[in-house]
Amino acid sequence: MKYFQTELRLNPFPRGFHLITENIKKAIPEISHIEAGFLHVFIKHTSASLTINENADPTVRVDFESHFNQMVPEDAPYYIHTYEGPDDMPAHIKASLLGNSVQIPITKGKLNLGIWQGVYLCEHRDNASPRKLVLTAHGS
Repeated sequence: MKYFQTELRLNPFPRGFHLITENIKKAIPEISHIEAGFLHVFIKHTSASLTINENADPTVRVDFESHFNQMVPEDAPYYIHTYEGPDDMPAHIKASLLGNSVQIPITKGKLNLGIWQGVYLCEHRDNASPRKLVLTAHGS
């Protein structure tokens, strides 16, 4: 069994859903040494998240942002955690709904995503900081 791990620092993205599949591939080229295994991608933040979805039509990412803003509105009167602004508590809720990690199969040295799939960084803050991801590949 082989293990490779690295940390990827992403420059700040604007609020929204962003394809980062290529950033991930470039950050961990060692996956080419794995015949069969998995890549685990973990985000080290509580106000951004990760998911896998449509990689071709950018309107899907726009619709995701629109839907999540409707589903988890800012300035809800029952929010207590508002110290960092009106987007902070909604960002935490959105991050919990989507999750902090994705796992992708590795087959013959490549990520085995579907033809229309890509990894999204889901940025839920208006003024985000750089984001850090831990990439762990393992397999034989």
